[in-house]
Amino acid sequence: SEAEGSPRTETVQIRLDDQPHAVPPGSTLADLVAALGHAPEAVGTALNGEFIARGARAQALQRGDAVVLFQPIVGG
Repeated sequence: SEAEGSPRTETVQIRLDDQPHAVPPGSTLADLVAALGHAPEAVGTALNGEFIARGARAQALQRGDAVVLFQPIVGG
């Protein structure tokens, strides 16, 4: 990789919808949703297989985290 020889990395590698994705260090799930152009209420989120409620997206993403975005189920 191009970053060899430099111990500092400028991005955090995660998986987004099962694809490699890089986010800035310290990015939260909320930041990721916004960066992708989604309104917070327009998508559901799961982190490492666990549903994350909209109000709980403030934790920083860690290298290797698996994020899934999905359309929330509306109606009844």
